[in-house]
Amino acid sequence: MNEEIKIKKDEAIVNKAKTVKEVQSPIRAGLKTKEAIVANWLPRYTGRPLEEFGKYIILTNFSKYIQLFSEWHDNAPVMGLDKPMQSVTADGITIINFGMGSSVAATVMDLLTAITPKAIIFLGKWGSLKKKINVGELILPIAAIRGEGTSNDYMPAEVPALPAFALQKAISTTIRDFKRDYWTGTCYTTNRRVWEHDKVFKRLLKKLRASAVDMETATIFVTGFANKIPTGALLLVSDQPMIPEGVKTSESDSKVTEQYVETHLHIGIESLKQLINNGLTVRHLKF
Repeated sequence: MNEEIKIKKDEAIVNKAKTVKEVQSPIRAGLKTKEAIVANWLPRYTGRPLEEFGKYIILTNFSKYIQLFSEWHDNAPVMGLDKPMQSVTADGITIINFGMGSSVAATVMDLLTAITPKAIIFLGKWGSLKKKINVGELILPIAAIRGEGTSNDYMPAEVPALPAFALQKAISTTIRDFKRDYWTGTCYTTNRRVWEHDKVFKRLLKKLRASAVDMETATIFVTGFANKIPTGALLLVSDQPMIPEGVKTSESDSKVTEQYVETHLHIGIESLKQLINNGLTVRHLKF
């Protein structure tokens, strides 16, 4: 996560962000409803007033995505540099770096109910569990396996973690427009870190036949469903953790960022613009 240091040293972005007055949520007595809590907490976590959020959201774990989005939109101000979550808004889209892990993924999805988003796309990195799926390739998940536990606080374990079909269709179309191909499959979402040495856990992953592993996708899908927010995901393969030489290192992650992140982000942005420009609805599920 050393990208965060780089973005804070980008003087053009930081100086422009300083010209924007960030909101400071007052401490109020009696926040007794979810609506009141999230309306107060979303600005507190991001430093961004509710009216300055776009209705279309990109979620990411990495500040490099925030930096690129800002640069591509005339150095749009990055807000929340001293907050838990940084964000940029441009062209009706807000991108948010919410951090890492299922608990913060659930938190940001709850907080975003304050603005009732029309669509949310998660652009994350994950580890390939298949030899044939290489670093730098894209996976469009059709479902996720709820191994993280966080989503159990939102829906019974029997409820599958699914994206909004129409949103995934828009992403698929955009990938093709970029002359790229992609894999589909399921993602296993876990809270575990440093499991790459654990042979028992790796046997479980093989038994489940998942294509990849991460820490957020299932949580985002389930909390989106629980909060009546259409969600989708496009995930970039950053490592192959089932083999020792495929475990992510700082050097290998830097190469992935340098070679593949720009295309990943471009596809996410254009997928949302497709929905915006065509006036398409993605709420086809009965929540």
